[in-house]
Amino acid sequence: MDIGQLQKEIVALKHQKQIYEAQNRLFETFINRARSSNDPKILNGTMQNALDIAKQFSGAEKGSLFLLDENGVVIDSILTRNETNEEKRSDLIGKALEKGFAGWIKKKLCAGIVTDAETDERWITFPGQPYSVRSALGVPILRNDTLFGVITLMHSLPAQFGRNIVDFIQQVADQMSLVIENAKLYNELEQSKDLLEKAKQSAEKYSSALDDECQKGKKIQNDFLPHYLPDVKNCDIGSYFHSALQLSGDFYDLFELPDSHLGFVVGDVSGKGIGAALFMALTRSLIRIFSGAFTTVKGGDGFGITNDVFSPSAALGAVSLANKYIAREHGEDGMFVTLFFGIVDQLTGKLSFVNAGHEPALVVGKNEIKQSLKATGPALGPIESATYEIETIQLENGDLLFSYTDGVTEARSETRAFYTRARLESLLKYGFQGTATAFLETIKADLFEFTGEASQTDDITMFAIRWHLRY
Repeated sequence: MDIGQLQKEIVALKHQKQIYEAQNRLFETFINRARSSNDPKILNGTMQNALDIAKQFSGAEKGSLFLLDENGVVIDSILTRNETNEEKRSDLIGKALEKGFAGWIKKKLCAGIVTDAETDERWITFPGQPYSVRSALGVPILRNDTLFGVITLMHSLPAQFGRNIVDFIQQVADQMSLVIENAKLYNELEQSKDLLEKAKQSAEKYSSALDDECQKGKKIQNDFLPHYLPDVKNCDIGSYFHSALQLSGDFYDLFELPDSHLGFVVGDVSGKGIGAALFMALTRSLIRIFSGAFTTVKGGDGFGITNDVFSPSAALGAVSLANKYIAREHGEDGMFVTLFFGIVDQLTGKLSFVNAGHEPALVVGKNEIKQSLKATGPALGPIESATYEIETIQLENGDLLFSYTDGVTEARSETRAFYTRARLESLLKYGFQGTATAFLETIKADLFEFTGEASQTDDITMFAIRWHLRY
């Protein structure tokens, strides 16, 4: 091997060593920046480091670097004039890539040399430029044959960049692309993390506000339920209510009516949550308003406001009126309500009721289930012209009327089995002789033993009224 060939190989090895060292410096700086939680400009810092290395190896005095996306749009840059404001900066970048030397590199996808900027038409000298340029070197940063960026190196003297420097800087730029790409991906990851964190904070703030509103709604809804069970003549009363969500579609109500009559309602709105809660409030109010406004009028049509004798049948007409209102005003909402509305005469034990598509209420005696009070009409809402039969039964001394929602019979065990009406009736088939509250505690104990650790999927409401003469 002759001396000339050996010298060429030595120069090539030196270049490869320099390229390797340049890449190591870039990676080391990038990794150190990435490990620092206090450095928010990983990508821009890596670009500046790459430009500094290129200037060092080429002997350039100044330089610029444009980072491009897959559409050739500048996504980050380092300009020679770093103090430039954003508007001026965008203008300089646009002209440089449209008519200048950097634009020529971008278009040709190859390195280029400006030997003398005063005579090379590819070079643009901007007005008010605070530095002098006579020669320039431009190289594309390529990654998998895709343009990743453009480096432009400058010197104030002409003819400062030779062909050997061009090849060397191109190799350095090729190594830079890997590091800059990693910095770009890291930067995008950090931005995504920031966006996710902001989205998380926003979601938590919204969730907290929504939870506050739901808590207010729950309090308002609870205010609709009876605050206490009154001590009324000849009647022992018990109730249990537990919603599956913060807001419920279940409800029960209890109110005194004229002539020693007691009205009670157990209802279930389709669905859950805020919509069901609002519908519950509406239905409860309609039943109260309509049932309290009607009594029998002698010689009249059976309905009207009067101080005459109270009629349970007239009051139960509230169900039909409520249905017409709901169907007419809210039929398009697709919601419906099932309910059991009963009126008991505290003095005689006579019970008049309407069951609007609700679970059958049970009359439980001392030794057996005596009756199952099934539906006397459809649920409220779907059919405006629906009719509702009013039925009357006689409670015997000690009989207990039990009404509930399907959250009881459709409660699920840990194996996803239903509690069922059959199990409920089997529990009560031998009757019951205790108080209304003790009665509900018996059912609750069996129900929750069945469900175990399974989550509650529906609202649970139970109401019991035991009629017994107090001599």
